[in-house]
Amino acid sequence: MLFRLDQLRTTVAALVAARSADDPTAHDPLRGLYVSAETAARLASADGMPEQLPSTNGSFTPEPGDRLRALARDFGLGPVDELLLVAALAPDVDRRFEPLYGYLNDDVGRRRASVALALELAGTGPYDPDARGRLHPAAPLITGGLVVLEDEDRPLPGRALRVPERVVAHLLGDDTLDGHLMDARVELLAPGGSAPGEGLAARIALAPGPVAVHLRERRAGSGADAVTAALRGTGRAVLRHRPEQADRLSARALLREARLRGSGTAIVVELPHSEPGPLVRELAAPDVTVVFAGTEPYDPTWAPGAALLALEDTTAETDPLTAWNEELPSYEGDLAEAVGPYRLGAGQVRRAARGALALAGFEGVPVGLGHVQTSARQLSAPLLDRHARQVRPAVGFADLVLPEEPLGMLHELAGRARHRDRVLGEWRLRTGGGRGRGVVALFAGDSGTGKTLAAEVVAGELGLDLYVVDLSSVVDKYVGETEKNLEKIFVEADRTDSVLLFDEADAVFGKRSEVKSSHDRYANLESAYLLQRLEAFDGIAVLTTNLRANIDEAFTRRLDLVVDFPFPDVALRAVLWRSCLAGVPQEEGLGVELDACAKEFELAGGSIRSAAVTAGYLAAGRGSPVTAEDVRAGARREYVKSGRLVPGVGGAWAP
Repeated sequence: MLFRLDQLRTTVAALVAARSADDPTAHDPLRGLYVSAETAARLASADGMPEQLPSTNGSFTPEPGDRLRALARDFGLGPVDELLLVAALAPDVDRRFEPLYGYLNDDVGRRRASVALALELAGTGPYDPDARGRLHPAAPLITGGLVVLEDEDRPLPGRALRVPERVVAHLLGDDTLDGHLMDARVELLAPGGSAPGEGLAARIALAPGPVAVHLRERRAGSGADAVTAALRGTGRAVLRHRPEQADRLSARALLREARLRGSGTAIVVELPHSEPGPLVRELAAPDVTVVFAGTEPYDPTWAPGAALLALEDTTAETDPLTAWNEELPSYEGDLAEAVGPYRLGAGQVRRAARGALALAGFEGVPVGLGHVQTSARQLSAPLLDRHARQVRPAVGFADLVLPEEPLGMLHELAGRARHRDRVLGEWRLRTGGGRGRGVVALFAGDSGTGKTLAAEVVAGELGLDLYVVDLSSVVDKYVGETEKNLEKIFVEADRTDSVLLFDEADAVFGKRSEVKSSHDRYANLESAYLLQRLEAFDGIAVLTTNLRANIDEAFTRRLDLVVDFPFPDVALRAVLWRSCLAGVPQEEGLGVELDACAKEFELAGGSIRSAAVTAGYLAAGRGSPVTAEDVRAGARREYVKSGRLVPGVGGAWAP
């Protein structure tokens, strides 16, 4: 490298001498700040055209471990390309080239090699079409990200050449990861780990040459984790990229990084859900192993000119409990029960386990259920905020007041979510037809009977977040837009661990109607889409409705459970009153009055809770405990809100 710079310095000196001998303004102290008449006349004459300098191609012996020669081999550069690269990077290595280039550019402010100057130093000139082609947008120097053409508004001969700092650093022996890639969520993983065994990931890692693969994952990140581990096990470094969106500059820098590092460095990319095509086209190179992993099926239009293998990942079929046991051998308790709701790949399990250990270490206690749930939940945080409201569960089964049958069905729902991988995966009790492993339940009952609270309780029992779908942001008057919005929700719910709640689900899961107009036809198409999507759903969803009869029978058939929430009887209402006022200062003997209120006022659980809040405000305003009159006032307020007649004293009725 340094030898090449010395050689370039000799060439520059010869060119400076030639320019000085022919230039009548060579000794003018203001040279470079203006163009004299004599200079203009000389440049306009035929004698002003530069003569070609002798080429230095092949006139040197490469130094041992010459990184420039290795770079030329890995990027497919020719001898002229090498000379152009050296001319462009010279000022970044030796500052003495800056004033020399300023002199030769006839502009003291332009201290980088222009295209014309670099071509002259390479033994050719800007009038040679083959030489100019070395700096074409499709040429190796440009597509490889080795040289950047600046000053877009200038003609090509006058544009400056710049070598990115990462390339300069590499040629000088520095292999620190490009800072731009760090900002773009690229992680460099060194070789290590056990040798790959069998399976698809191992076959990709042990391929005899570079391959470009699209790996369709069942679970986001699972296939990428498996392939990354297999590649590292073969002694190769891996550049792991998790882009939020396609970025052409980052893709070009990523390929450059892999080629600079050599030794079979591979790239594993988790494809963004939105428009992955440009990223695939940019990265699908024949000389670098690139694995694109994503849950979407491969689209041939993404990279029509690339020889890309489209493979189906099956790593999600394996039981992740083994990885959990390896990472958390000291866990006390039923680890299978703790991690059952989480559908994490092997790599995600390792990160979640490390996070749980770190949380426990911070608190100075052994790792427990809460640490595992918190760490796993952070890894599976979904991107549903646009169409759903996140609820961090803060209630449990002790907060539910329900009859025995629906309460038992809620426990069954949690059990289905925990054991679905075994029942539906290992035992294959739901196969064929593209069916997913989702768990979908319908909660039906009058308003205020605890349907939404029950969904939160189930989510809390599983250690998951609850996302309440905002139907106002989903339903759209334009044809097809509602389905698109629902698809986004289902995709994100499939990719993450959470409980999805469709409140008032009959708005989108209602019965199909007889086709009498185009509106009916499109409404039925929407229902047909939802039927198909529920079949393939892999997450956990709860639908709630006040009117079970409005739900299409085809939807009901696809439900795992239908839980009926009855209107509470007198005994349950008494328990609800006591539960809502637990911990609130009360006057002596209020319990008896609560039993009387339970008989007198026919209120659902939600209304009882609102009445208790009203009673609390009345008592707080007086600065005294809650009284029977406060409770009755709250109950009467609920009757008025619902437009019902209020029971009067002694059983008389008053408006």
